[in-house]
Amino acid sequence: MAKAGRNNDWGFPRWRGYGSGREAQQVRLCDRHGCDRPGDCPAPKSPNSPERWYFCQEHAGEYNRGWDYFQGLDEEERNQRMHDEARDASGFRQSAHHQWAGPGDGSRSRDEMRALDVLGLESDADFETVRKSWRALAKECHPDVKPGDAEAAKRFQAIQAAYDVLRVAEERKSWKPAG
Repeated sequence: MAKAGRNNDWGFPRWRGYGSGREAQQVRLCDRHGCDRPGDCPAPKSPNSPERWYFCQEHAGEYNRGWDYFQGLDEEERNQRMHDEARDASGFRQSAHHQWAGPGDGSRSRDEMRALDVLGLESDADFETVRKSWRALAKECHPDVKPGDAEAAKRFQAIQAAYDVLRVAEERKSWKPAG
């Protein structure tokens, strides 16, 4: 015999539909005056403060565009804070060695992308294509081929620097740790 008051929504099969609870859900509204949309994007009220505003996505973007992290600091404090932030974020800069992140197309750094532009190549060019382009451009602009032409000498130096950047990047990619 079943106990009195037992309901049927335990175990399997579930007799009531999932999500059919009728309890009211608490929704925080956007803190922007006059907005009645849900405020699900936290935004800081001041630097290093745990207090937050909660905005809808549109107002959070508007707030973040105009927000100054260093507001209210004098020049010395601002410079010290910028220095500390850069120091504390140096680990992210080191990640470029492992090619985790960085500007560019996702696989190359900003410097590599500039080097590819100097050589007149697309961002997906492999190193063999880079080497061929470098050789052709170097032969064309070499100071021995165009003696006395300062513009050709500058172009040759740019081509050489671009190749060096891409060569070092290729060596870094192909380097395997011992072990």
